Parts: sequence; structure tokens; C-alpha cells
Amino acid sequence: MEFNTEQFAEECVKSIQESVSGLNTLNIIVVGKTGVGKSTLINSVFREDLAVTGMGKPVTDHMSKISKEGFPLNIYDTRGFELGRDAQIQVRKEVIQTIKEGAKSKDVNQHIHCIWYCINTATNRIEPEEIEWLREFAKENAITKVPVIIVLTQSFSKKYAQQMRKTIQDEKLDIVEVVPVLAQDYEIDEDYIAKAYGLDVLIQVMADALPEELLSTLLNVQRASLDLKRYYAHAAVAAATSATFGEGFLPIPFADSALIIPTEVAMIGSITAIFGLEVDKSILVTFLSALLGTTGATLAGKAISSSLMKLIPGAGQWAGGAINGSTAASLTASLGEAYILLMEMLWLGEVKSTDLKTPEGRKQFKQLFQERLKAKPVKEADLPEGHSLKDVLQFSDDSKVPDSIKNMVNKGIDSAKKIPWSDVLKFFSKYLKKKK
Repeated sequence: MEFNTEQFAEECVKSIQESVSGLNTLNIIVVGKTGVGKSTLINSVFREDLAVTGMGKPVTDHMSKISKEGFPLNIYDTRGFELGRDAQIQVRKEVIQTIKEGAKSKDVNQHIHCIWYCINTATNRIEPEEIEWLREFAKENAITKVPVIIVLTQSFSKKYAQQMRKTIQDEKLDIVEVVPVLAQDYEIDEDYIAKAYGLDVLIQVMADALPEELLSTLLNVQRASLDLKRYYAHAAVAAATSATFGEGFLPIPFADSALIIPTEVAMIGSITAIFGLEVDKSILVTFLSALLGTTGATLAGKAISSSLMKLIPGAGQWAGGAINGSTAASLTASLGEAYILLMEMLWLGEVKSTDLKTPEGRKQFKQLFQERLKAKPVKEADLPEGHSLKDVLQFSDDSKVPDSIKNMVNKGIDSAKKIPWSDVLKFFSKYLKKKK
């Protein structure tokens, strides 16, 4: 069986849809006074502008729910917090009640997964009643243990932000972390602009704090950390490479090597879900055309040996022969890393999806893509600080792995299980004869 470019692209589109539709819904409660910059923070962190003044469905007297159809994220925005002690107590009760109702449902999509407590750094102080609010909340949150992250918004001065951060840490509150952020670039005067910072740190803190089943959703909905998207996209490639190594254990002729296709299709779906980009068949066909050099090339056919396999050092020795574990893994890795490059180009705006729908746009993309592909090997500089390629290739037992990657590996294993035992016996028979 062979998948040509069109067929492969169609299967990838299905895989992308499955990966995205299978995401759990992430629910975050955002607490803080009016004017603290909650809306700017929300819109800067997530890839959809959710927080619009006056928008949101009221769910309690002091809380509204902000959501968008088809986007797996709900933001519960508290209001009236600045109105005094009575309002603050009522807000706390409503937050606790919302948490309890979610937990009672036994549905991860209804649970509250994280709380951002926002404090305006520009005020240069934290109010005593806010410390009291957090202490009282911790007592009522002792059973559900929803992680609380204090976000220091409008942190124009990193020096003052760090001073406030230390002051809060000295209070020994039951929180995950204190994260200073400046959500958007801020023009101090015509000669100086304070650059946005800290949002990527907030996302990393959330990735560590959230339940494992919400990691895939966080990666999909956030736009604050390209590094984290890259990290897990490389992890998806590594996982797929490992799976196809097993699938390619038997020496399968190129013309019959469609066994590795399901894993590669699932890999494309997983990477796309991580980046959160809309990818249709035409984009995939253009990508494959640029990668393989011809729109009619098959991924499982002999065309691999003259196009994609050029990306693999020493691959020529396999041309026209049998595909073993190392070959299958190398092909998958090359395809995956090339696809990550496409995602980055779309994410950074170097290429627009609309450009890929015109002959001239496709021509320009192919030229740019091939140049970038040659000049951009995977290196540790592409990964977040504190991570290495070894971390990506070898997850520890306690590492969080996105569901999209787990599902991809499972599909690969299922494909490998379909190898007939008769073929396995034939392989070992030939192997033993060669040993003699």
C-alpha cells in the first residue's frame, strides 16, 4: 500500500482534527482588582483575544465566564474585588464554590485547574488584606488544592518587581510561584520602550503545576512561549522516531513500507495541536512538495530515496533496498523536524497560510523553506533554558508527556502489532542463515 502526497495530506488533516477535538478544556480563575491589567494579561498569554471589555457570561454576582466556541479554554474573571472587605469575602466564597462544583462533577473539563491572583506592581506595595485573603483562601482550598500563581502585572521596573516578589515570598503563602510580567511593550517616552517579559515564565510555571491531562491544552492555547512549543514538538518527533524504529525492525521493501505512515500522520497531528495553528490540505501538500521536490512523490515509495533521504547522512546505501529500523526512524525524524520548521515559519509570520494558496506564493515558500531546511539543524539553542536534546529524547518516568504524544505512540504500537507473525519468522530465518 502506498500513500501519495494527496492521500498523506488528507490523513494528516484528519489526525489534526482528532488531536485538537480531543483536547480537554482548561479552566482558570483570574482574581484581582479592576485596573490591575487582567484583560491585557489574558489576551497576551493566549492565542485568542478573549478578554474584551464588557464581555463574558455572568456566573455569580462577582464573576463572569469568558469563553469562545471551539477554543478549549474558560477564563473566570472576578470583579468587585476592590469594593472592600465584604466584597472580597464574597469573591472568595464564590471562587471556592466554583471550585467545589467543578470537583464534584468528576469531569476534568469542569474542574478549576489554576488560579491567577493578579497584583499591580506599579502600586509598589501589596495590601495587607490581600495577604489575608490568600491565607484564608488557602485554608478553604486545602482539600481541592487548586494551584495558585501570583502574577505581578504591569512590572515596568524589574527591580521593584523583584523586591515585591521577595516581600510576598517572605509571607510563606501557600502558592506555587510569584511571577512578575509586563504583558505588552510599554512606551516610557519616545526614547525608551520597556519590552514585554515574563509571560513565557508564567506558561512554564503553569506547565509544571497543571494536571498532566491539561498539558496538551496549555500548549495549544498559549502564545507566550514558542520555546515550550518547540520543546514538546521535538519531543513528539523523538517519540515518533522511537515508535517507527520498532515498526521498521523488519526489512520491509520501500514499496510496502506504509507501516510507518500511521505514526508519521499522528506525529503531524500532534505537532500541529501543539502549535495551535490552522492547517489544511493545501498547506500540507505545499509542504510535502517543497520537502520532496515533486507533488507526485510518494512518502512510502522509491521517491524517498532520491528526495527526503538526501536529508539523512549515509542514507544512499538504502536506496531501492529494504527499510530497517534505523532507516524508518531517520525518515520519520527528518519529516518531523522539517514540519516543525514549517510551523515556526507560520507562527513567526515569515510565511502566511494565504501565500501558500497561490502559485507565486508556493514558489517563494519552496525556495525559502529549502534554504531554511539546509541552514537549520536541530540544536540545543532551540530548546528552553535548562533543557537539552537529551531531555527531549529521554523523558524521565516522572516527566509530563502531552496526551497528543501518548496517543501518537499508541497508534504506532498498534501499527507495529499488525505485522504478521509469519513475516517475523521469515525475518529471523533469514537473519540466522546469514549468521551461519
